[in-house]
Amino acid sequence: MEKLHILKEAFLGLDVVQQRLLIGSAVAAGGILACMVHKRRQVKTIPLGEGWWGAGQKSLSKDDNIYSFRVETSDKDIEDLYERIDRTRYTDPLEDSGFHYGFNSTYLKKVVSYWRHEFDWKKQVEMLNKYPHFKTKIEGLDVHFIHVRPPHRENQKVLPLMLVHGWPGCFYEFYKIIPLLTENQDGVAFEIICPSIPGYGFSEAPHKQGFDSLSAARIFLTLMERLGFSQFYLQGGDWGSLITTNMAQMKPQCVKGLHLNMFLSRRGFKVLLGLMFGRYLPFLVGLTWEDVRRLFPYFEKNVWEILRETGYLHIQATKPDTAGCGVNDSPVGLAAYILEKFSTWTDLENRALEDGGLERKFNLDELLTVIMIYWTSGSIVSSMRFYKENTKRNFDNRVDQKTGIFVPTGLAAFPNELMHCPQAWAQIRYKNIYSYTFMSRGGHFAAFEEPKLLADDILQFVKKVEKP
Repeated sequence: MEKLHILKEAFLGLDVVQQRLLIGSAVAAGGILACMVHKRRQVKTIPLGEGWWGAGQKSLSKDDNIYSFRVETSDKDIEDLYERIDRTRYTDPLEDSGFHYGFNSTYLKKVVSYWRHEFDWKKQVEMLNKYPHFKTKIEGLDVHFIHVRPPHRENQKVLPLMLVHGWPGCFYEFYKIIPLLTENQDGVAFEIICPSIPGYGFSEAPHKQGFDSLSAARIFLTLMERLGFSQFYLQGGDWGSLITTNMAQMKPQCVKGLHLNMFLSRRGFKVLLGLMFGRYLPFLVGLTWEDVRRLFPYFEKNVWEILRETGYLHIQATKPDTAGCGVNDSPVGLAAYILEKFSTWTDLENRALEDGGLERKFNLDELLTVIMIYWTSGSIVSSMRFYKENTKRNFDNRVDQKTGIFVPTGLAAFPNELMHCPQAWAQIRYKNIYSYTFMSRGGHFAAFEEPKLLADDILQFVKKVEKP
């Protein structure tokens, strides 16, 4: 009180001009502070940009039509596949090496034998066509997607949901979760839109350099607009996580909620504190004991382990076309290259097994269907290029990496994901987390491995967002 009295006396001792100057300065300072607070609270967006990825010059005519599409095959395709399989030359594996050196060729021969003599691609094509497929031209590319509406029911709230895959996945990895999401649960059902990233599966590959996640995000926003959706939910993992995040940054007013099963955060002081004290005093730095179990020892799990498993990334981010020559020409090479990821990224412990634990979570028909989508579409090289396009410049300097995500966000942390990101770290980037779930089991290919767990987590998140 004494200090306030002194300040009052000092103010009254000033002449009128000085008093007005002081009051004006205080008001201006208050206004600047209020403006800064308001700007911090404003939802920031990133520019949509524009692009043209078709062959040659940009077309002057515009085609916004949506066309039906069917997956097809022919006897000629199958004969060519068999001839190439029959000419395969194998290398014997090292003794007791499991999957530590990559795909074990002893088990690879068993997979290829099944592929050659028992796998029925025509039957799988019929299965792929059980959901409606479409294509539409966006930015010069034929973009493929499936669109599944839930059965009509009374008093049912239908919410549009886009599911976006990553590498080496495809639209097919969502086939087991689609029926779970389209069925009525507590009056809620989802209308599913599942596109193929351009350059993957049956979406046309870009003909020009520079097609990155921001380009894919813009194309998928155009797709949703073309389908008549003004607001919708998004879900993604791997590249799909980055693409859907970019969509939420570009048009947050359209994204009712963003659900991710793979997510990373920016580095910073909060992360540094977590690394310094989190292992022993987790609650002091916003971590849980489950975070501790998944994160530490940090260098082993997040540095050395990542170095062991990201050789493919460095190749694909530098010279994808060189590496792609072999796997685009050899079906067995393609299977080994892709299926090794379905082994290791499901559970790192699978590296110790001769069969890579592949048939613990998947059957061979499922796995070979993924391979056949890449093989018959000839899309392995263009899918690998996506790594180079996203890493041509310093990733941390990209506009999306410097911009927060403000839409309602749900995060599902699967225990065998390649890297764990605690909620406390995720909040640095994702500013409006509605739910964060430590999933009980599962790895990188969440929808393919654990469709029920993922579907349940999406539903509980959406219910929180939709709650009045």
